[in-house]
Amino acid sequence: MNARAPKGTADMLPDVARAWEHMQRTAQLLFARYGYEPIYTPTFEHPEVFTRGIGEATDIVSKEMYTFEDKGGRSVTLRPEGTASVVRAALEHNLVANGQSAKLYYAGPMFRYERPQKGRMRQFWQIGAEAIGMAEPGIDAEVIVMLMRYFEELGIPRSNMRLLINTMGDQACRPAYREKVAAFIRDHSSVLCEECNRRAETNPLRAFDCKNPGCRDVMSAAPLLRDELCDDCAAHYAAVKVHLDDLAIPYVEDPSLVRGLDYYTRTVFEVQVDAGLGSQNAIGGGGRYDRLMEEYDGPPTPGLGFALGFERTLLALEAAGVAVLGHPTAEVYVARVDASLGEAVFAIVQELRDVGIPTETDYQARSLKSQFKQADRLGAHAVVVVGPDELAAGEVTIRNMATKDESRVPLGEIAERLKQLLG
Repeated sequence: MNARAPKGTADMLPDVARAWEHMQRTAQLLFARYGYEPIYTPTFEHPEVFTRGIGEATDIVSKEMYTFEDKGGRSVTLRPEGTASVVRAALEHNLVANGQSAKLYYAGPMFRYERPQKGRMRQFWQIGAEAIGMAEPGIDAEVIVMLMRYFEELGIPRSNMRLLINTMGDQACRPAYREKVAAFIRDHSSVLCEECNRRAETNPLRAFDCKNPGCRDVMSAAPLLRDELCDDCAAHYAAVKVHLDDLAIPYVEDPSLVRGLDYYTRTVFEVQVDAGLGSQNAIGGGGRYDRLMEEYDGPPTPGLGFALGFERTLLALEAAGVAVLGHPTAEVYVARVDASLGEAVFAIVQELRDVGIPTETDYQARSLKSQFKQADRLGAHAVVVVGPDELAAGEVTIRNMATKDESRVPLGEIAERLKQLLG
């Protein structure tokens, strides 16, 4: 038996799992203030949800999707991202029918077959939000601001982050622009990599995102979409920037920012950090996808959203010196002087848990000294010591682990005294 996790995956051990739960709680509380509700979609979908939505020419679909047949011979795909599934669910369940709109958020694992590296795994975890059914530029700014506020609430200083924005145009102006970029690539084919030359025929805008320094230098001279925008797209983009300016949200306009998925239209954005991730420095991003629901044979429906990576965000927090530990395993530890007091200790532990105090005790016959060490490891703020003499007097001893002060407390007042100590 190979008792190791598969390549590109990692066990989420308690310290990291608490950080993941903390990030989810932070998202739930913040996103609710903006009117977003939870949605959870299946971990696997029919492949066409992604091939039609994301685009067959993208790296995700052509190289990275986990697609296989189930026992019934049906082809299924582990989801490589969350937006396509949420839009499919919104269409299936008529969440935005008859002019309605929906604000939804999600959290969970995604899957892509790629070379594992720092902050990039084959099973990775994302938190995302989608605003479906709204076309005004104000909602673009709201989604961007909510993403920035989320990172700030986690503890990443604004000074550590850089917000990049761009516009991808729409069906009125982007097709002609794509042809101009494709022609530019063909004209410079001898100095561009094989992948960029292939993209000239499949997805020319992705050449802007090539990591080859030589290709990036060449593409810096390519035509820019901002010079080719139709009037409606130009006005939409200008309005988004006005909203961000009004809120003093700093941003950098990056005409090479195209994101990696075919469904994006108009506004796209990305949040990067300066430390902790090396060249793969994006921790979150997204954009508008006004034609995605039509790809699923639904009605024309505007939408936009973002996703952020848990692993990369955790690295950014560590680089910023922010500890994300979540709640301690136990706020109170009940220690016994000897094993004969097990029944009394068990009753006290359950009483404290029943009134909402996270409590732990020893089930391994440890010495009292070892029990205090365990209380420290668990992060307990107080230790209740149960000894035969105190118990005979109807009392216990409570030690404040921060000040080391001790006091004798009647059995009937343990919970109340601990609540006062814990604040």
